[in-house]
Amino acid sequence: MGLGHKLGGVASALATLAVLMGIAGCSGTSKDASEGAKPSAAKPAESKATGDQGTQPSLDLNDTQVKTIRFGPVGTHTFPRQRVAVGNIDFNEDLAVQVFSPYAGRIIQAFAQLGDGIEKGKPLFTIDSPDLVQAESTLIAAAGVYELTSAALTRAKGLFETQGIAEKDLQQATSDQQTAEGALKAARDAVRVFGKSDAQIDEIVAQRKIDPALVVPCPISGRVTARNAQPGLFVQPGSPPAPYAVADLSTMWMLADVTESDIPMFRLGQSVRVKVLAFPDRDFEGKVTNIGATVDPTTRTVLVRSEIRDPKHELRPGMFATYVINVEAPVKGIALPLEGIVREGDGTMTAWVTTDGHHFTRRIVKIGLQEGGFDQILEGLQSGEQAVTDGAVFLSNMVNSTGTES
Repeated sequence: MGLGHKLGGVASALATLAVLMGIAGCSGTSKDASEGAKPSAAKPAESKATGDQGTQPSLDLNDTQVKTIRFGPVGTHTFPRQRVAVGNIDFNEDLAVQVFSPYAGRIIQAFAQLGDGIEKGKPLFTIDSPDLVQAESTLIAAAGVYELTSAALTRAKGLFETQGIAEKDLQQATSDQQTAEGALKAARDAVRVFGKSDAQIDEIVAQRKIDPALVVPCPISGRVTARNAQPGLFVQPGSPPAPYAVADLSTMWMLADVTESDIPMFRLGQSVRVKVLAFPDRDFEGKVTNIGATVDPTTRTVLVRSEIRDPKHELRPGMFATYVINVEAPVKGIALPLEGIVREGDGTMTAWVTTDGHHFTRRIVKIGLQEGGFDQILEGLQSGEQAVTDGAVFLSNMVNSTGTES
């Protein structure tokens, strides 16, 4: 056989092999396509949302499935720009006072009980004061000298008119009487310092009787918040514990620790709404009255004090409290109920929109403020669009379960 025939036979064999491989390749491609044609509950669809949405899944629901969700037009909501802080209730120290005795002595009688309401000027307790005894003794003596010198002056004037005494003797009598009068005024003022009225002072002078009971009155109107006074207890000015503590409870303080990053948003006079565990359905109104000048180096917080109105005296010092403060003017924006927003597994926030009530498309949204059961929608939805308002998580679960099965 010649060389040409051999080469022709090889070429023919190679051609046959190529045809067989082509047939096998076509058969494999057809098999793969057939296996990939399974139906899917989620069909890709182009989103019409603002921004780069990419390709988001969509769902077609039957009438029964539609009844499990609610949808409606996307509307607007007013969102107050607020901050939340936690703290505790305390007395308004500007309207609270510890009542000490102005002089040393033993308590004779204590009038007010713990929790009693009391008016300004009403007696809280009395003490047996040696200082008061001394002041009243001086008063009685000064009153006696004044009466003596006044009588002497009257006689001197009569004698001088009849030339019974010299003018210098009249002048001396006048000087003595004026000195006694000054001493009496000083003695009366000294007794008046102890809280005695002019009528009581006149009675002491008239009866020449010492009253050792020093009455300590209440300096403000309020409620007794502490009582350490007991008959026989020796008290001194400024020595703790104070016999009584009284506070005006019409307002209380809310002391809250605010993170230093939020401090620039706080200003004096801002309104606050306070909640306490004892009254979970109530809001107590107030305003910011003081912002601390230093930052706690451990907690990195600043103490912010607010004055809270409490006309019914329901708040108690030590109560745990939280407050919401409006740091800026409220903003009105596109909103969707919380049940219409779903946080997906990758952290994105999504909502579902529809045009016909059966075909629903998922949208990626960006949310902002949250208040009153609504999320502020910054991106992803337009006002007036039809969106799921309740049951969005049901649709997302349908998509996710379909994706997992396939």
